[in-house]
Amino acid sequence: MEDIDAIAVLQDPVRRRLYEYVAAQGREVGRNEAAEAAGVARTLAAHHLDKLAEVGLLETGSRRLTGRSGPGAGRPAKVYTRARAERSVSLPARDYRTAAELLAETVEQAGLDVELCAAAHRRGEALRGSAAPCGGLEEAMAMLAARGYEPHLEDAEDAEDAEDAEDAEDAEDAEGVEGVDDVKGVQGSERGRGLSGGAATVIRMRNCPFHAVAERFPPLVCGMNLALLEGLLGSGGQVRARMEPRPGECCVVVEASKNNAD
Repeated sequence: MEDIDAIAVLQDPVRRRLYEYVAAQGREVGRNEAAEAAGVARTLAAHHLDKLAEVGLLETGSRRLTGRSGPGAGRPAKVYTRARAERSVSLPARDYRTAAELLAETVEQAGLDVELCAAAHRRGEALRGSAAPCGGLEEAMAMLAARGYEPHLEDAEDAEDAEDAEDAEDAEDAEGVEGVDDVKGVQGSERGRGLSGGAATVIRMRNCPFHAVAERFPPLVCGMNLALLEGLLGSGGQVRARMEPRPGECCVVVEASKNNAD
């Protein structure tokens, strides 16, 4: 299906509300929950959710929503998550992705990482303009949302739950894949360091605006992204950005700066 046809199904206001709700959760959503959030009947929600899955905007699965297993746990329910595939429409046609990948490849081969990060930091400062450095997590949430990062707050308990679920999923998906334990170990240690030191709440971002290029050039683009956000948030303010990768999310998190943690 053409991207324009898939995007066109969001013209229906109920369908758009359902899509936006599922996309904003960052997890599997059942029909009852989605229907309640959109203020419509379950049967109507199911119809629209299945249509969104049919055109590729949502992905489907099944699991027991009761949290129980074994006899008496009930039948698995159909659940929905935002599709990982990107959709875009440009009239007339444009191909900025190829240009970005060619530039990234050139920068990487020429060893111009430092120059790229310096340029990204300057761009972040330019985007902030004459405003003072970011004054807190609430302000940072608004700034990041305006840039398409889809930020959400996460405290230590949420992070532990997400880590447990992620490790269980990785173990199932990667069973028998050589080397996966080493990768998981590194990611786990990074998460552990991020939650220590008294910073109970961080801003994580469900979307990386540079995802397509970051997949091919992760160190280069993630470093650029961090520098951009450091410039956008400003130095010496109430918050700071740092690197803490998590699969499926932006590689950067934002937290209260150490100077203001007390």
